[in-house]
Amino acid sequence: MAYNQPFPLAAPQTKVVQPQSFAPDLAVRLICPECRDPNPNIVEEFGSGDLVCGNCGLVLGDRIVDTRSEWRTFANDEGDDPSRVGAASDPLMEGMEQLDTVISFRDGGTGMSRELQRAASRSQNSRAERNLLTAFRDISSWCDQFSLPKTISDIAKQLYKRSDEEKLLRGKPLDAVIAACIFIACRQAHVPRTFREICNLTHVSKKVLGQCYKALEQAFNLTPGASAHSSAPSPSTGPENLLVRYCNHLDLPPNVQSITSDIIIAARKHGIADGRSPVSIAGGAIYFTCHLLGKVKSLRDISAVAGVSEGTIRLVYRLYYAEKEKLVKQEWIDEGKAKLERLPYDSTK
Repeated sequence: MAYNQPFPLAAPQTKVVQPQSFAPDLAVRLICPECRDPNPNIVEEFGSGDLVCGNCGLVLGDRIVDTRSEWRTFANDEGDDPSRVGAASDPLMEGMEQLDTVISFRDGGTGMSRELQRAASRSQNSRAERNLLTAFRDISSWCDQFSLPKTISDIAKQLYKRSDEEKLLRGKPLDAVIAACIFIACRQAHVPRTFREICNLTHVSKKVLGQCYKALEQAFNLTPGASAHSSAPSPSTGPENLLVRYCNHLDLPPNVQSITSDIIIAARKHGIADGRSPVSIAGGAIYFTCHLLGKVKSLRDISAVAGVSEGTIRLVYRLYYAEKEKLVKQEWIDEGKAKLERLPYDSTK
């Protein structure tokens, strides 16, 4: 006898309820403490760097950082010319492209980057522009090495650009032309440097530097005491203009410089040591004044600073010593600053 066995009952399905997870609300809401508006209107004024409530005007923060994209205009006149790259244009580079394009070296080993770099260098700048850029870079570098201000660097660049446009020194070495421009710029900016100092800086021979300077002197109408931009006289590299640096290098007190300058002017008035170079006159006058005031410096120290031989300094000193009564003021002796007895007699020939 067969019994109908009932089908087995399915197990009841139970729904597992996961516990609800709670997390803090990380959205920071800044509410004005003055008006307490639940929907605040906070305005970021990037021009002044303040965070201001738009309803009541209360300043909520200062010195905020502007996170927007930087858009500036470099146009000469007002207009819509936004740009996010580059700096102000250089007037000396007028007519030339001042933005560079650099080709990456990463080409996957195909060698295309080198070819692209050559093509870019040929298409971007002509040979004249590349020479001008090289000259400007050398002028800036040498002026920095010589601790010359930017004013002299700008004047030298203007002189070089003018000489390059007018082809005044065709065939002359680039270093010699740059050295001559720096020498003229120093004189025009009233920061004179000697030929020897410029030659030591640029490693240009004195002969070639003199040739370039003479050519620029005639082209720019640089008569003795005249500048390239005007006919107004300007001081040349006189001995009194060299005293400031020489006395500073010798660590001499300020009164030595002023008295030395007066002695040089008096010697020029009486025609003493005429025809000598400004460097030798400055060295001999410093040696004379140091003994006169009791601030003795050796010939070796003065020779090293002035860049002339000890014999040249001694020769100028002998000329000053022979006319010492005309050079030394009586008021210096009365005040006790100077004593003629301190001056040694140099009998060497």
